[in-house]
Amino acid sequence: MANSIKVFTDKCVGCKMCENACPFNAISVVERLEHPKKFKLAVIGLDKCTYCGFCVQTCKFNAIELKKDVPQAEVDKNLYRGVWVYAEQRHGEVSGITYELLNEGKRLAEKLGTALSAVLIGSNIKSKARELINRGADKVYVCEDPIFTEFQDDPYSGVLTQLIEKEKPEIILIGATNIGRSFAPRVAARIRTGLTADCVSLEVDTETRNLQQTRPAFGGNIMATILTPGHRPQMSTVRHKVFKEAKIEEGRKGEIIEYKIDVQTLLNRTKFLGFIKDTSDTVNFDVADIIVSGGRGVGSREGFKLIEELAELLGAAIGASRTAVDSDWIPYSHQIGQTGKTVAPKVYIACGISGQIQHIVGMGSSNIIIAINKDATCPMMQAATYALEGDLYEIIPCIIKEIKSFRCG
Repeated sequence: MANSIKVFTDKCVGCKMCENACPFNAISVVERLEHPKKFKLAVIGLDKCTYCGFCVQTCKFNAIELKKDVPQAEVDKNLYRGVWVYAEQRHGEVSGITYELLNEGKRLAEKLGTALSAVLIGSNIKSKARELINRGADKVYVCEDPIFTEFQDDPYSGVLTQLIEKEKPEIILIGATNIGRSFAPRVAARIRTGLTADCVSLEVDTETRNLQQTRPAFGGNIMATILTPGHRPQMSTVRHKVFKEAKIEEGRKGEIIEYKIDVQTLLNRTKFLGFIKDTSDTVNFDVADIIVSGGRGVGSREGFKLIEELAELLGAAIGASRTAVDSDWIPYSHQIGQTGKTVAPKVYIACGISGQIQHIVGMGSSNIIIAINKDATCPMMQAATYALEGDLYEIIPCIIKEIKSFRCG
């Protein structure tokens, strides 16, 4: 059962009474130049609408109809085929998480015996389609228009919704970035399907073709696997750095499909004013081959000076557990884990970190894990490639001394 709401275009005069009455800012009144009397039209954003009925009560022209508990038509899942990856880009550059999703998407597509497609939305962006094919996409849908120059929720979610309704993919993967987390729920609401956020693992049942979407739940204390068996497509946002990037295969064959859209059909309730780049002193974990992290065992803010010294010698970034951040020993920008950043460096050195699931989720894909801890039974020591049992205040100075000695020699 579901709710439905409809605006009758032949009755609506664009008086804005419903827009002013809506407590959820779900209604926008837009121009419709084709109307003989130049009446405007109320448009209801289903991603915000709660079906409260205030607009229906307010409208003097009976132009809005609300129906509650309307039986939903059963989805014919046989009509849906293919795995899609949303190819996120900013200012003409494809984000690294796109290549991670293409790698995992290819694996899922091969298990299902279907094609892998990428969706690229932007302005003058077609030249990037070849990169996506070289990374594993069999098809690339390119949606180009000046309206897509800068990311805005309404036009981006509108064009992706239209493309989904036309092509009917069975799985859609979107990066759990600021952009993905913003507009993926809007798309899911419009096409009336489920969305599993912040996934760290994906698998498919080849018999039912159901996507098994695993993500942390209850504050990261358990890992929950979520299914969307009754709806299609199945949508997931996936955390950065939980999968490896797809390798480049130069000259790989693929199809580039230019999707033409009438931008007049896209709702846009915001105006882009400008882009201000963040120049604050933040940690760029994306390019760090080595990360040295400190946790509860560091013991104090001063203790991080030892972590900083080791990191400087190794040319490493500095990370931290949530406990260290909550204790105000180091800023939040250094936090790694479920509520921080997800990383996958070549070498991850965990100093005094017990390794609760919330932290492991954020760094478990590291190539080599070196753990330093007094407790040999803690989860981090068990997950480590190399486990050094002992006091970090004794072990780290020895490592620093050896590095300096090696360099001098």
